[in-house]
Amino acid sequence: MNTLLYLKESIANYTEDNKTGQHIYNKLNSEDYYDKEEFINDLSEEDVAYLNYILKKEMNYARNAYDEIREKQLNEIYQHLY
Repeated sequence: MNTLLYLKESIANYTEDNKTGQHIYNKLNSEDYYDKEEFINDLSEEDVAYLNYILKKEMNYARNAYDEIREKQLNEIYQHLY
């Protein structure tokens, strides 16, 4: 599973009550990004700030669940946000 698929799966948990989460999820569904850098370059400042918040929570969850692969994949995106 590539990095963006891990992100899509994680962000799906934040789409029901959050406009920014839904917006990011829709981007992942509607665009065919070549890689995580292309996706990140297409984000607004608001999107980046929201992902910064979400990814910290999701990486912590993955760490607590001993899911090293998920944690690594999400961390790759997190490190490229800034």
